[in-house]
Amino acid sequence: MQRLDDAFLQRLKKGAVLAPMAGVTDMPFRRLCLEMGAVYAVTEMVSAKGYTMTGEKLRATRELLLTDPSEHGRVALQLFGHEPDVVAEAAARLSATGRYAMIDLNLGCPVPKVCKNGEGSALMRDPEAAYQVMHALVDASSVPVSVKMRLGYEADKNAYLEIAHLAECAGVSLLTLHARTRSQYYAGKADWEKIRHLKSESGLPVIGNGDVTDGVSALRMMDETGCDGVAVGRAAEGNPFIFREIQTVLAGQNWVPPSPAEREAVLLRHARDLIAFKGEMIGIREMRRHVINYVRGYRGAAALRRQINTITTFDALAEAVTSFFRDAQPAD
Repeated sequence: MQRLDDAFLQRLKKGAVLAPMAGVTDMPFRRLCLEMGAVYAVTEMVSAKGYTMTGEKLRATRELLLTDPSEHGRVALQLFGHEPDVVAEAAARLSATGRYAMIDLNLGCPVPKVCKNGEGSALMRDPEAAYQVMHALVDASSVPVSVKMRLGYEADKNAYLEIAHLAECAGVSLLTLHARTRSQYYAGKADWEKIRHLKSESGLPVIGNGDVTDGVSALRMMDETGCDGVAVGRAAEGNPFIFREIQTVLAGQNWVPPSPAEREAVLLRHARDLIAFKGEMIGIREMRRHVINYVRGYRGAAALRRQINTITTFDALAEAVTSFFRDAQPAD
């Protein structure tokens, strides 16, 4: 059983973690966020069963598992599954590659196609089954294991405490709590009081997740809950600068937002890296959602959104983005 060292836990207190997001936290985006100051980043979730059946033969699986050498020691692989032996096999094989600093078990995904198989947040309805998966995963992994969970599946907002206790018994090293229930998805306000409660009840390090949107809210979450670190998900889309912002605010320094020129440069770098990783056709298509987030809060963002939906090449994207930022003005 592997444990996190004190140096890692100290780093947690000085920055933020990039939370896993399907279709977002691929290698190019993780690398960008790490350069901006993320303590560590978590991959898109990978099906343990899918991996054990196909290995890295399928392009989609291969892309999910690829890491850059610059990430090593700073990237966690997120697995989901409900069969202990299958999750254990995947963890054993993948942790042995040396690519990942940690294996993260997903007990938080709310989407129906995952939950209907008893995986993701659905495992929180069956604590004994969750324990069996966690125990098998810890035994099989050659790197530390973390668990990302929600408060519960439906109205039961105490499920997280039972799961946390079982996780500690199973040998898990770290907990991340997204302070919403599965039924909330991403709506409503995250219940930070539950993060505080978990931290007071569990002997494990706790990362808080939910409604951290800037440096001020990151500092407030840590002050109010006593958590060991914060995780940022949706607020990082189109805004990898948030990790530098949080790092700056936690250090007690004044944050200066990026200029339009820097935002433009990072956006185009992101696009080039994504195209190099996935090819121009797929890269441009996936980049469209990122562009919208990069330009949110500026005048003309809606018009740019309509324009990029017809763009199919990097040159056309670069021309549109450069033109947009040339006269960029914040929205009123």
